[in-house]
Amino acid sequence: MKLDTQTRRRAKILGALVIVMTLTGCASNDLADQYRDGTGKNYVSGNGTVTEIPASERSEAPTFSGTLDTGQSASSENYKGQVTVVNFWYAGCAPCRAEAPDLQALYTQFLPDGVAFLGVNVRDQLPTAQAFTKTYGVTYPSFIDTSGSVLLAFSGVVAPNAVPTTLVLDRDGKVAARVLGQILARSTLEALIQKVLDEPGSAGNTR
Repeated sequence: MKLDTQTRRRAKILGALVIVMTLTGCASNDLADQYRDGTGKNYVSGNGTVTEIPASERSEAPTFSGTLDTGQSASSENYKGQVTVVNFWYAGCAPCRAEAPDLQALYTQFLPDGVAFLGVNVRDQLPTAQAFTKTYGVTYPSFIDTSGSVLLAFSGVVAPNAVPTTLVLDRDGKVAARVLGQILARSTLEALIQKVLDEPGSAGNTR
């Protein structure tokens, strides 16, 4: 029996995820190494390691609120019932610039499925953040989180100095997956999103 296009796509991206997780699973503690060595780049990045959290082991959903780069206020309540991708970034972070096109492409790809994308700018003032999104064509919103309140809400999940970090939240707002550092392959995050999107969830699987 022939597989349909969607089934083949899922098999392909899940296969890619297994390979990436195998490669990154043996990585050394890059965060500690960078602290000790002092690279002079003014931030500590992760190594792209992927962590998935089974539904039964997920912590309570973080509660957060703030002002977006659009000038609108938003909170975690606005995203309940949706699979949500949260990316922590700032303009001077080279890995953030490198992964921006992949994040935008996945946002466009999953928009028809109702997946929300949300940036959290941990350092920049509004004009700098807006200049970044214009340069890289990023069309989803970001919190301007210079106070660190949104970052603090994810304490214990996101290493405070690991930028970028990308999280996938389930429909209940709980953290289901994390990429610590730059997304090394678009297919990795694609697979993580698809897996959480396919979960039944308390809000129901609408696919």
